[in-house]
Amino acid sequence: MCDDDIHQGLIEDPTVSRRMFGLMSAAAAGLVATAACAAAPVVEKDVQVKTPDGVADAALFYPEGKGQWPAVVVWPDVISLRPVFREMGRRLAAEGYVVLVPNLYYRVKAAPVIEGGFNFATPEDRAKLTPLRASVTPEGADRDAVAYVAFLDAQPQTDRSKKVGTQGYCMGGPLAFRTAAVVPSRVGAVASFHGAGLATDQPTSPHLLIPKTQAEFLVLIAENDDKADPAAKDKLKAAFASAGRPAKVEVYQGAAHGWTVRGSQVYNEAAAERAWAELLALYKRALA
Repeated sequence: MCDDDIHQGLIEDPTVSRRMFGLMSAAAAGLVATAACAAAPVVEKDVQVKTPDGVADAALFYPEGKGQWPAVVVWPDVISLRPVFREMGRRLAAEGYVVLVPNLYYRVKAAPVIEGGFNFATPEDRAKLTPLRASVTPEGADRDAVAYVAFLDAQPQTDRSKKVGTQGYCMGGPLAFRTAAVVPSRVGAVASFHGAGLATDQPTSPHLLIPKTQAEFLVLIAENDDKADPAAKDKLKAAFASAGRPAKVEVYQGAAHGWTVRGSQVYNEAAAERAWAELLALYKRALA
């Protein structure tokens, strides 16, 4: 679900041991978010979500205090749940959302699934992902998506009168599309950031699911992804138009695959902040 060629030379996250990962998560729970992550107190919890295939480890975030807010499922990229995606979860929750960030690979290993640094240019490092990625199938992702939305709807902090949002990064982009297709009555907004394989020739291609959805879409494409498959954006635009779904499909010029993920070698803060602003505008508009 994610093209390794796009990731050549991409280095994700400094070295983070499992113990340090836990300490960082615990220290962040319930604290006021930093200036980079919005100034609002947020509760963070490690949770277990029952799915038809087992029990998924995930992180749950919501604003501190009494109230109810719209829910969002965040599908992380190929390295799955780790501190940078916890940071995203806290930041989004601080904006007034109940946020679930699951571990994509719970069937194989609990997060963090990669210990230490990781370099896509190294065959040995890429090989670590092979058994993990094999555990994520379209059918399994569909079952997971239903379970994650149900879990969020069961939280007392979730405003079930509001639509659910979902966003995905890299291989998480297709999973966000699939979420909108399997729970169409609940999902009102979908965002994909440098999503991989959104419009392919395979029968499981995410763009074929668009007619099943009832959501508004934001699809932001990396410049090098567009150069690798320039027809993909046109297929997406045609599919959205045919289905009558409101959507914005844009190539972010000067932004490489992975540009929204802090800690990656290609992280582009200006472009990432622009994408974040577009995400918040989408949710404010569509999660009503």
